[in-house]
Parts: sequence; structure tokens; C-alpha cells
Amino acid sequence: MIQKLSHTTIYVLDQEQALDFYTNKLGFEVRMDMTMDNGFRWLTVSPKGQDIELVLMKVEAGMSMDEETATALRTLIEKGKLGMGVFETPDIYKTYEELKAKGVHFRSEPEEQFYGIEAIIQDDSGNWFSLTQRKH
Repeated sequence: MIQKLSHTTIYVLDQEQALDFYTNKLGFEVRMDMTMDNGFRWLTVSPKGQDIELVLMKVEAGMSMDEETATALRTLIEKGKLGMGVFETPDIYKTYEELKAKGVHFRSEPEEQFYGIEAIIQDDSGNWFSLTQRKH
């Protein structure tokens, strides 16, 4: 029986830039940063206090994809066409102001939705995430 999702992958164009974004801007913590003998870097981050790890996977041909796939994936990321998930916050307006002050790019400001309040953030590679505050 499956018990939980422990890791999910976010494809990034530059791992150092992504590491800076997720740790210094969003406040995530590094869980694993290891370079294998073949040069592959296993880099994971997580929101503090959470079990799930985000694998910051560099888009490159090699073990998991060929060059044609890597090129197509890079193009989609750079165009901001890959939505990657939902982050929750108890106070979206406060979080919005804090992240904006840290230089986080917002594709949309907080807006009322049927499920709560939502803003859309974008990382430095082009991946976007919904930032939400649920209705109570």
C-alpha cells in the first residue's frame, strides 16, 4: 500500500539559481545535495517542517532524457508553460509582501477564488506555482 508521496521533481535550468530561489527567497531547507561519480547532482529542498522533498533536477540530456526531449522541456520551462504545484500559506497578503520584497516574481497578485485566495509565483527557470490561502 502506498503511504505518501516523498519526492517530486521540478525541472530547472540552473541548479544554483534554483537553490538560491527556493532557500533564500521561499525559505525552504536543503535536504540533500550530493554529486554522484558520473557528475549527476541530486539536489532536494523542502518547506520547513514538511516531509515532501522537491528534487531540483537540471534539464540536460543523459540518464533520464535524450537531447530532443531536453530541448523541448527547456523551451516549455522558459516560456513559463509548466505549472508545478500549490503552496499554501495561512496569510497570503503577508506572504505576498514578504516574497515580493525578496524579489520573487508574481504572475498574478492575490485574488479571491471560490476555494480561497490565490496568487501565482514563478521561479527563476520559469516554473510557476499557485500560492493559496484556503477559505475557512
